[in-house]
Amino acid sequence: MMELVVTSRETDRKSFLKKIRQQGGIPAVIYSKGKSLANIVVDAHVFKNFLSGLESGSLSSTIFSLSYEGRIIRALIKDIQYQVTTYDVIHLDFEELVEERDVKLNIPIRCINAVDCIGVKLGGSLRQIIRYLRVVCKPKDIVPFLELDVRSLGLSQTKKLSDITIPPGIRPITSLKEVVVTVSRR
Repeated sequence: MMELVVTSRETDRKSFLKKIRQQGGIPAVIYSKGKSLANIVVDAHVFKNFLSGLESGSLSSTIFSLSYEGRIIRALIKDIQYQVTTYDVIHLDFEELVEERDVKLNIPIRCINAVDCIGVKLGGSLRQIIRYLRVVCKPKDIVPFLELDVRSLGLSQTKKLSDITIPPGIRPITSLKEVVVTVSRR
């Protein structure tokens, strides 16, 4: 869980948002069903350091603990906007996690034992086609990633979403017939 101290902001005027960015902040919002938006500012330096240490692809299932106006809000990032040329983060959308309410998210899929894959040892090439599983679950059931063991894959074989062990409480939205990885001849 990533902890962030966020501050309130007043307006959405472009000139004000530009000033926030120039002062080292990232404009953001926190939303939740049945509640109005909270306009906030995240420290760009702290967030950039966090992103640089995060494993590629795992932002969608990372839970944030936002310290906002004296209370802690658990949230997921639902949208992130980047500046086109510098790739700096220019806006974030957080969705508040409420324990009794389901949340939709993408959970990353990690292929394990790729080095020991039979098909790769026989000269094949392992290719991961799907990198995330779209799911619905309660916040308490969120996992950082799902694992798919590819050790037993031979040449010209595939593994599907149905081959992943999905923890209780997590309901896939995506069809489990979809191919996740394949080993093809080079």
